[in-house]
Amino acid sequence: MNIPKNRKKTKEITIGKKKIGASNPVLVQSMIKSKFSQEVLLREEITQLINAGCEIIRIAVTDKNSIYCIKSLITDGFFDTVPIVADIQFDHKLALLALEAGVHCVRINPGNIGGTEKTCEIIKKAKEKNACIRIGVNSGSIDKAILRNSGKDSRQAMIDSTLEYVRFFENTGFYNFKISAKASSVTDSIYVYKSLSEKINYPLHLGITEAGSRFAGSIKSSVGLGVLLYEGIGDTIRVSLTDDSVNEVRAGYYILNSLNLRNYGVDIISCPTCGRTQADLKSIQASIEKITSNVTKHIKIAVMGCIVNGPGEAKEADIGLALGLNKAAIFLKGKVLKRVEIKDLLSEFENELNKLI
Repeated sequence: MNIPKNRKKTKEITIGKKKIGASNPVLVQSMIKSKFSQEVLLREEITQLINAGCEIIRIAVTDKNSIYCIKSLITDGFFDTVPIVADIQFDHKLALLALEAGVHCVRINPGNIGGTEKTCEIIKKAKEKNACIRIGVNSGSIDKAILRNSGKDSRQAMIDSTLEYVRFFENTGFYNFKISAKASSVTDSIYVYKSLSEKINYPLHLGITEAGSRFAGSIKSSVGLGVLLYEGIGDTIRVSLTDDSVNEVRAGYYILNSLNLRNYGVDIISCPTCGRTQADLKSIQASIEKITSNVTKHIKIAVMGCIVNGPGEAKEADIGLALGLNKAAIFLKGKVLKRVEIKDLLSEFENELNKLI
């Protein structure tokens, strides 16, 4: 992993067995989509997230029954290595119960948790349990009084709300917290996070809230998070998609890998195709994505539509292929290893990939 020289070294905090901030790597987070009533699906999703490399898992706590389920998951060892964050809205008592059940962190929203007295109770319980708190400011639920005082400027209101809570937490002597200040607007998110980074030294969790579909949401998140990460801002990230949570994790790693902040999983480069392409590159590329979906070792794979964009242009790839009319070339580090029939390409490619892994 390469740590940019300009990356801000924030205060180091602890969440479960992981460290956030300082010189620790930027961690990838996602949020459970399954409902607590779907216990089998819920457990499957957690397992899939962990296998995909998710490093922090957040789950919405909606009632007391949610707490019982979380406690069962913790008892069964699901979160022995990957910390669990309980997402709490409105009811501070659920935060207290979640901390008592053993969650590693609670995410609370200053705009709707019920005031400083109730927040104090949460802080006291977090201290008792050596847990972390995420101060989660959201553009859609800013404290109305702060919004009025900020002249109805939502960006300034987000900044003011965050700073107010930071001062409050510090006055209670609690410092094991991180901050998120997300908006659905990319430019608003960049402005707010940059402003906060200049003013405070606590770890920042980056995200574009309600980013959208897998396609649109990934683009919006890549732009917003990419700008901030390139400038050295950010300690954890989540790509919020209206899609499978595993795809949030994959998108997160693609963003970090592209900035050389992490080296995790498969990086597939493929040509956009043109009139020279004589085989179904799109389906072959999709098949390779499926074959490599659980590969955690950092490997660069090239999928090229013809010999023009073959070994030469993809010589930095660890392994790759270039398609012809009836045959394809499989190459390693720019050198052709073998030529195979198109019908045998995927099985041959998978064999060579397994040797490399």
